[in-house]
Amino acid sequence: MVDTDSLNPLSDFNIGLGTIGNILLLFFIAILVVIGIGVWIFLRIDKKKYRHIIPLYKRIGNVPTRIATLRAKDIPIGKAGDKLWYVRGVKKHIPPATLQSAPNEYMHWEREDGEWINFTMGDLDKDQKEAGVKYIHQDMRSQRIATNNILEQRLIHKNFWEQYKDMIVQIVFYFITVLCMVIIFWQWSGIVEQISGLVDKLDTVLLRFETLKNPQSSIIPALAFFSFRKWGKR
Repeated sequence: MVDTDSLNPLSDFNIGLGTIGNILLLFFIAILVVIGIGVWIFLRIDKKKYRHIIPLYKRIGNVPTRIATLRAKDIPIGKAGDKLWYVRGVKKHIPPATLQSAPNEYMHWEREDGEWINFTMGDLDKDQKEAGVKYIHQDMRSQRIATNNILEQRLIHKNFWEQYKDMIVQIVFYFITVLCMVIIFWQWSGIVEQISGLVDKLDTVLLRFETLKNPQSSIIPALAFFSFRKWGKR
């Protein structure tokens, strides 16, 4: 029969520390795993709580520069639905911003007096039109046409391998990986079946060995008739 301890992957765990040492080591590993899972859950919850992203800009050396990317969370005030934002890192409360530069991202500008102002980038096309700047200049158009011709020549004359080599390599890689996994699992199932048959044969051999070792404990069925006949003659 197959021993149940053989199905336990930790039954043979022994690194020379003794039974108590092995138990303490396993307990320490379990604590580390639980702590890791707890830290991961805490980071996920914290990221959802501080979901507002605030890129903070400031004028440094007469150049607008982003000095930090902060996160903020909602702080309810009263029961009328009012709220403030608490910015982590600088411990600052600001009014909720309304101008987004990206999904859930609100750019702020720090003035000279330290006040934060929510802003968005201006419309460059509109500003150039109002300033009278011509969009298409002859030199810029010539450069654009030349660049376009170079790109067309480079892309059009590509052969089949240059255009599709990345896709072909990925398909071949995934095909080989799947094939290897199928072969491994197929061979593994055959090994498990062979091991099961071997274990059953070993159980049969051990049972026969015990029978031969203690012949008085059992009577061979083929000789049972002669035993009864002998007792009958007496």
